[in-house]
Amino acid sequence: MIVLPILGSNRSFELGAGKIVAVGLNYRDHIAELPGILKPAALPDPAKEPILFAKTPNVLIAHGDSIVIPASFIARYGFGEPRTDYEAELAVVIGRHCRNVSVADALSYVLGYTCFNDVSQRDIQNRDRAGWFRGKSFDTYGPIGPAIAPASMIGDPGRLKIECRLNGKTVQSSNTAAMIFGVGELIAFISANMSLEPGDIIVTGTPSGVGKLSAGDVVEVEIEGIGVLRNPVTES
Repeated sequence: MIVLPILGSNRSFELGAGKIVAVGLNYRDHIAELPGILKPAALPDPAKEPILFAKTPNVLIAHGDSIVIPASFIARYGFGEPRTDYEAELAVVIGRHCRNVSVADALSYVLGYTCFNDVSQRDIQNRDRAGWFRGKSFDTYGPIGPAIAPASMIGDPGRLKIECRLNGKTVQSSNTAAMIFGVGELIAFISANMSLEPGDIIVTGTPSGVGKLSAGDVVEVEIEGIGVLRNPVTES
C-alpha cells in the first residue's frame, strides 16, 4: 500500500487496494513517435474511443523509492539492447462509487490528482501476444505521488503543465490540454465499462519524449499544482 498526503490538509489517503486503469495513445504527439518504439502489431489503431489497459497494484511505489529493472529476468529472452521507458502521466484518484456517469458529472467523482510514471518494458510489450499487460506490470513500474492534490484545488485538470526530467534534463514537456480524451471523458467511458470505486486510479496517458531508463538514472515527473515525483533507477 502507498499512503499519500492530501495537499492543504492534515489527511492522507491509502492507495493500492483498487484498480489501476491506464489509457494508451492519448496524446497525438506520442502516437507520432511510436513507430520507432513499438512494432506495428503492438500498436492499436488510433482510437475513436479511449484505449484501456491494466497495471497491477504491485507496480506502485512512492516518491523516493527505486524503480527496479529486472535485468536478469529480461536477459533470459536474449533481447539485444533491452529497453525500459519512463512515461510521465497525470493520475486521477476516484473518490466515490462511479458507474455510468455522464461527462458533465464525471469530475464530481474525483478525490484528487497526482503524478504517475507509467514505466514500460518495451521488448516484452512488443513480444507478448497478451498485449501490454506484462510489460507494464513489473514490480516498481508505477511510481506515484508525491501527494494528492484535491479536485477542488486543481479545478480544471485539462490545463496542467506536465514535464519529465531524466538526470536533470527535460525530456517531456506538454500540457494536459493536449490529451485527446480529457479526464471527464475518460471517467465517463471507463465507468460505462466497469464500476469505479474509491481509491481506483486512472492513468491518463503520456505526451511525446518517452525514452530509456538505465540503472543509476534519476527520473522526475512534475505536474503543475501537484509537485515533483522523483525516483532513482536500479536493476536486479
